[in-house]
Amino acid sequence: MNNIFDPQSLESIQKLLTNDANIVIVSHKNPDGDAVGSSLALHHYLAKKNIPSKVILPDQFPSFLGWMKDADNILTFDKHRSEVIDTIYHANIIFTLDFNDQGRVGPQMEKYLVNSPATKIMIDHHQEPKDYATFTFSDTKACSTAELVFEFIEANKDVHLIDEYIAECIYTGIMTDSGSFRFASTSSKTHQIAAKLIDLGLDHTNVHELVYDVNTPDRLRLLGYTLNEKLEIFTDIAFAMIHLTKEEMLSHNTLKGYTEGFVNYALSIQGIKAAAFVKEDDHIVKISFRSKGDIPVNEFAGEHFSGGGHINAAGGKTEVSVEETLQKIKTHIVPFMKKYV
Repeated sequence: MNNIFDPQSLESIQKLLTNDANIVIVSHKNPDGDAVGSSLALHHYLAKKNIPSKVILPDQFPSFLGWMKDADNILTFDKHRSEVIDTIYHANIIFTLDFNDQGRVGPQMEKYLVNSPATKIMIDHHQEPKDYATFTFSDTKACSTAELVFEFIEANKDVHLIDEYIAECIYTGIMTDSGSFRFASTSSKTHQIAAKLIDLGLDHTNVHELVYDVNTPDRLRLLGYTLNEKLEIFTDIAFAMIHLTKEEMLSHNTLKGYTEGFVNYALSIQGIKAAAFVKEDDHIVKISFRSKGDIPVNEFAGEHFSGGGHINAAGGKTEVSVEETLQKIKTHIVPFMKKYV
């Protein structure tokens, strides 16, 4: 059992988790596989204990995650605003998963979450957790929040309750946040959890196909265009960068989730140690950073782009144009990378 789940806290939480409690599970804006997978895994686990809960996300998740059981019942703030506000208002327990700062749900939804008097339970693996929850379970060495949800179930001695749906959700979170088990955050424990899920009946091949083997012709054309036309390589500092404007994405019929993983193609180039993907969005420009080894892109994102994350995977943003954003990255990345290459 992971020592972050101390028996005293677990005992207190178990007293709160009754079938007449109003329980909400919340994850972050722009939800990824770990956000959706960990949230639905916890939701299904509570259901196995006859404890109802509702999953709330700030906005829509990519379509390649929609196959998980009850994904179609997730409430999103951007589409179900009044229902989400009402649900948060009446909640007496709120699990916050895969984020450690309430601002990660976005400014519109944040005020309702912050003002809720509900007991908050954080389960997360990001660095520097904020002190907002009654119970904080944070392990920055874990590869994913889904891994921690498994450990939460295990700590409660309920592994026998894990069915195919819970296993699929946990595995999806682990698989996507670990880069299919290749990122440095993947530990022997990660593989042990995956093995336990397979022993419990998980069809891991099917999960991988449902997440990754769902390319559309438009997405492949967008990827081809991006790598052929928008890739910049800075050999002297072992850095690569790609970017897309909103106009370019619209011209390729881009849907939510189409650019997922694009930054990893830049990082996969031989000799490259860090990479960035810059994408124009409504009113802001989003940046994904990735790196290898001990290059802390989270520090770079935090210092220059109001972001953060993990050592090898971080995000940031600007409120200036794509061109200005690219220039800012180029200005600051040179001295940063020269410290490591």
